[in-house]
This record gives sequence, structure tokens and C-alpha cells, in this order.
Amino acid sequence: MNWKCITLSAALAGVAAISPAKADQLDTILSSKTLRCATFADVPPFASPDPKTREMAGFDVDLCNAIAKEIGVKAEVKPVSVEARVPEVKLGRVDITVANLAYTLSRAEQIQFSDPYYLAKEMLIVPADDAGQKKSDFEGQRIASTKGSTSEMSIKLNKSEPLTFQDTASAYLAVQQGKARGMVANTMTTTKFVNESKTKGKEMRMIMDPMLFQPIGIGMAKDNPALTAKINEVLRKLDTSGEINKIWDKWLGPNTEYKMTRADKVVPLSELKFDPIP
Repeated sequence: MNWKCITLSAALAGVAAISPAKADQLDTILSSKTLRCATFADVPPFASPDPKTREMAGFDVDLCNAIAKEIGVKAEVKPVSVEARVPEVKLGRVDITVANLAYTLSRAEQIQFSDPYYLAKEMLIVPADDAGQKKSDFEGQRIASTKGSTSEMSIKLNKSEPLTFQDTASAYLAVQQGKARGMVANTMTTTKFVNESKTKGKEMRMIMDPMLFQPIGIGMAKDNPALTAKINEVLRKLDTSGEINKIWDKWLGPNTEYKMTRADKVVPLSELKFDPIP
């Protein structure tokens, strides 16, 4: 019998027994006293540089700050591109992604989603003189959107041809220049562009048949149950206290150009009736 091997094996087993389990990301956040939060780089009203201060500002920025405050840490906002929202949190470069992140089956395989805090729609806008009336009228047509977004996915699901860009402003410009028949984005963004078009550029209108319904939540790395539970707890608290509605009204409410009212509540994904997209 090889006693050296047995002794070594026993020693290794002992080390394994006393080795600490993988720390939850919440522990890292609390110890560093910082919540690293990914937001859009330039997608108002969610997150974009303030023209005066150059600091990031918007609905998602304020929500990130509110979450950090409830946890008792400082928020560190990191602007990212639309397609980087999932990879940044998956690779651990940020703790959470707060960037109008819609739940999809493919994203849910890569990251953990919080309970949704609102149900969004992807809407199609087209020039006012376009003959189309419903989304099926645009099958096979070139439609603009941001790259790597659920807007792009909804275009593909509609059997249309996506023409993608890094930001919504570029996608909108493509429609204005006649490079695409229409553009798909969330309700807030499309409402803003339609309103702007009444006094500048080619007038646009919205197709009232939604391209897609999608629950919006916060993205986190998988296998961090304590962080997931904490984020859901904080979201429910901010919802109950009216803080999320307060932030919503500041950026998207009745007194803004979007004139939208938030009627949603923070609920588990399982309680929502929707068809998850791939």
C-alpha cells in the first residue's frame, strides 16, 4: 500500500473540505461598497450623456442609483452598446445590467433575470404617407433597428429584413433617408421620433399593431441566488414605495414628450402571460 498517496489524498480532501464555497456576487458588491451597473451608452430617455454635465442621465441611470442606495452602496454606471448588455454581465465586468433589457429565451440561458418591472412593446414607425396599416404589411421589407436588440429580433420574427445600427438615432436617419421602409424600437423611442417628425424632417406615424410584447428586467450573472433575491427584494420595495413610478414620471411620464403612464407592478415572470421570444 502506498501510504504517501493515501496521505496526500487525505491532505487534499482536507483542503477541499475547508475551502470556502464560491462567493455570491452580492458579497463582492457589499465588500467593495460599489454596484457596477451597465446602461445604454446613448439611448435617451434610458441613458445618455447630459449635454451640460456630460454625466450619464436617464431612467435606467436613476433606477441603478436607487437600487444601489437601497443596498447601501455607491452606483458606478458603465455605458455599453446595445449588443454588449448581456456579455458585460455574463463576463463579470459589471454586477447588473439596467438597460431596458427584455427577457428572451436565449438571454435567459446566458444570464439571470430579475422580476420584470414593466411590460414593453416593440413598435414600428413608418413615413406618414406609407400605405401599410399592420405589421404583416411589412413582411419582406427592409426595417431599421439597433444591432443585437429585441427590436431586430421582432423584425426577423415578422419575416422582414433588418437593417441594423449601433444606436436608434442612426436607425431613424436611415428611414428619413429612404434606406429602410420603417424603424422598430420601444414605445418611448418611437413616440419621441414621431413627435419630432411633425416639425422636422419627413413626418412619421406609428403602426398600432405591436411588433412584440416583452417583459423588461435587470440582468445578472447566473448562480448568484443572494444577489438575485436582493435585487428582486429592492425592486419590490421601490415599486411599493412609488419610487419607480417617480423615476418613470420624471423621464417618461405625462409631463414629458413621451406622455406615458406606468401601470405595471413588479411581479415574478411566471405570473405574466406572454409568449417568450427565442
